[in-house]
Amino acid sequence: MASYRLLCLFTVLLALPFITGCREEPLKINYELGIFPDSVIVLEGLNTQYDDYNTDIEAARITAGRPLVFSSNRQSNGGEFDLTHGMIWYSFGQTTGYFQIDSDMSSDSFLDRLTSAFNDAGDQFGPYRFFNSRNGLEYMAVATQTPGNGLDIVCGSYIPIYTAPPVIKGPAPATVFNSAYDDAYLSLGTTLDTAVFCSDRDGDFDIYMLRRPSGQTLDEWFVSPPAAPAPADSINSDYDDKCPFLRGRYMVFTSDMPGGQGGFDLYYSVFRNGKWSSPVNMGPGINTESNEYRPVLGTDLKFENFFLVFSSDRPGGKGGYDLYFTGIDQPR
Repeated sequence: MASYRLLCLFTVLLALPFITGCREEPLKINYELGIFPDSVIVLEGLNTQYDDYNTDIEAARITAGRPLVFSSNRQSNGGEFDLTHGMIWYSFGQTTGYFQIDSDMSSDSFLDRLTSAFNDAGDQFGPYRFFNSRNGLEYMAVATQTPGNGLDIVCGSYIPIYTAPPVIKGPAPATVFNSAYDDAYLSLGTTLDTAVFCSDRDGDFDIYMLRRPSGQTLDEWFVSPPAAPAPADSINSDYDDKCPFLRGRYMVFTSDMPGGQGGFDLYYSVFRNGKWSSPVNMGPGINTESNEYRPVLGTDLKFENFFLVFSSDRPGGKGGYDLYFTGIDQPR
């Protein structure tokens, strides 16, 4: 019996290295934070042979994907522009550093209801969603074609409850920004007391700024009488400067000013010492001889750099303007 026990013990000891050798080691974390790649990626699942551009990502939630609302003339076979929506998904391997992204049109009852509330017989451009923590409401602003008055900014609000489609209040004209000319592409600062938009009220398109008066709520401000905005210092040129988008102390926009790669290029400016810096071209890694339009700057707490979604009519897409994605370092 003793010899049998010794034989069993000897067998176990011999097998032990093989048993422990099969145990999987925990994956090593080589990257605490993800990195959005600086290559330009076409969002194929969202694009068509028609014009797909003017996206919004501001109100993205922490879900399996990030919803995008954007303008497209696909429903009219190249005619009027309406709002539609899709989704992007991305992931980053903390061990390998491998980044993956996918995109597709989405079926979402909330976004169906939201876009339908704004779509009409005219064109809709530059959707922009934001949350107002002071009253718990989410808003969407859109530039819409107004008969005899060009583009006007309209805005609607709703309770951000996604379990059932909410009631959309509006859209109603945001009269404080509008004029007899084209006024479009509203974007707000972090505290919602600074607004930027573009307008051709002085001839070519320029970027303008307005400050919300002290003591006035956001809703009161939006429907107040038309105000005289100030041109954005150090940014505007003698050419068309359009599509401003604010993210913290950064502004991204598009312009056909000389010195770019061709057509409309994407630029950025940084707010320093109480003023905006001179525009910086985003360079040939993003800009091309074609047109780049409506840049939207996004962040993700799990990633160390920013991402940029923009539109371009460059070759290599599905046709017309297409939507693209890329990572960019924090502007300096």
